[in-house]
Amino acid sequence: MLGLSLLVIAGLSVLCFITARTRAVSVAGGTLSALHSRPGYHGLHAFLWVLIAGLGVFIVVNIAVSAYVSNQLNSELRELAPDLSELEATTVLKDARVIAAGGGIVSKTDEIRESLAQSVTSLENLRSWIVMIAALAAASAGAIWSIRSVSTTFRARNRSEKILRGLLLAAAVVAIITTVGIFLSLIGETLNFFSKIGWRVDKFLFGLTWSPLSGVHTGDLSADKVGAVPLFLGTAMITVIAMLVALPIGLFAAVYLSEFASPKTRSTVKPILEILAGIPTVVYGFFAATTVAPFMVGIGDSLGISVEAESALAAGLVMGIMIIPFISSLSDDVINAVPQALRDGSYGLGATKAETVTKVVLPAALPGIVSASLLGISRAVGETMIVVMAVGQSANLTFDPLDKVTTVTVQITMLILGDTEAETAAGPAYALGFALFVATLGLNIVALRIVRKYSQKYD
Repeated sequence: MLGLSLLVIAGLSVLCFITARTRAVSVAGGTLSALHSRPGYHGLHAFLWVLIAGLGVFIVVNIAVSAYVSNQLNSELRELAPDLSELEATTVLKDARVIAAGGGIVSKTDEIRESLAQSVTSLENLRSWIVMIAALAAASAGAIWSIRSVSTTFRARNRSEKILRGLLLAAAVVAIITTVGIFLSLIGETLNFFSKIGWRVDKFLFGLTWSPLSGVHTGDLSADKVGAVPLFLGTAMITVIAMLVALPIGLFAAVYLSEFASPKTRSTVKPILEILAGIPTVVYGFFAATTVAPFMVGIGDSLGISVEAESALAAGLVMGIMIIPFISSLSDDVINAVPQALRDGSYGLGATKAETVTKVVLPAALPGIVSASLLGISRAVGETMIVVMAVGQSANLTFDPLDKVTTVTVQITMLILGDTEAETAAGPAYALGFALFVATLGLNIVALRIVRKYSQKYD
């Protein structure tokens, strides 16, 4: 029902665009110069008003009514079972929603869940009707007002541009608010985690033993069991291996495509390289676990070297292959953006093609290449699926790329998605997430300084 209301709002906005544009032509009597704004702006103004009014009311009312529904369900559950813990109450409500939806897996079925399921059905139907009526009423009001506003003196272009500027500003604010929200959620849970281990931040950052769930049955966290150095080392090792593969291959491919390849070769090879970026990471993880890792083990056996099936080398190699198109495509675009005048000046001074590329083009494109490399590093540090499938869960403190290691993202996945019900598991996961956030922020700051330093030289 809610999806249908969105379609109706979209259709109404398009209809109002056509109606307002036609009305503007009619008001002008066929003489468009009599209008302050062209008919298309009158149509755009009506389109924006209907869309914003309908979607805005849809979102606001949906949030408000959803909060009311959740509050009613919680109140009813407390009346039916006042002794349930917070975790048990969440599970019961989840099961009731699944039962009301008519399918899915539930922990169990009882009278409480069946009763709540009936309440869920009735309340959700009420929510759908309220949201739909309110949204359609707002969209209709916007349609009537915007169409009636059409006249020869109406400044539709100015109004439309003002609305569009507001939408662009809102998009920028949403991005900033999202970043701030992520930071606040991470820092809040991280501080809660450190309060449980006696504010021993040094144990977390420099400890050598990672076993946060060792006290899960007692609900206690030991500062001596949350040393994240093995995780940081494993993440750094795989990232370095991946960049050793991706950076030279991606950069050399970009230099060849932009400076040496013919237009026909470039138009053929570049799309093929970029296909790698569209392959799902789960495919890369499956490839690493079933093909690359056994291949590395076989090579190690033939050379008399012990290679673990879940080694950092296998995951790093596959991750490097995944990152190649990001670096090559971005570097190629940056190199092509270098002014041709720099190349011509180098050739005029007698420099060869290779000297021009290495001493003129690449230094001029260095800021963009640094940005591409940073994107590759960030992708490697934050990659989850490949390392989950190809890397073990053993937090080994080792510098051997042939040994089993684990990474920060693997441990976050295991802690959050594991079958542990205690809140003990969430604290270390948020702390690791905050550490990744800070590390990525540091990389961005360093890269920004490099870009600013060198971009001024080649303006």
